[in-house]
Amino acid sequence: MTIDIEALTIDTVIGILDFERTLKQTVIVETKINYNYTKESFIDYSYIIKKIETLLKKREYGLLEEAVDDIGSSIISDYPQINSLYLRISKPNIIKNATVSVSKEWK
Repeated sequence: MTIDIEALTIDTVIGILDFERTLKQTVIVETKINYNYTKESFIDYSYIIKKIETLLKKREYGLLEEAVDDIGSSIISDYPQINSLYLRISKPNIIKNATVSVSKEWK
């Protein structure tokens, strides 16, 4: 079974530049979770969304890479039935004419 979470939009403090440490900016999170589904062992996607939101808002990561590593590892730790996880965090407004993203896949 696969869960896709698309266009999860969160305003948070993230980045290493001076202005990024004082002003919230929008990030967009995409994830794809492949797992072994059974009626007794399902993944609560609302919990995953809340966890992503909470971690991004509370930890105020310096680098996108740190955020991706931490959030992905946390999700996998909570759900051992995950076979693979793809996670991407994007900053759509940090560069005037581009969206910058960092992604990682766990297998």
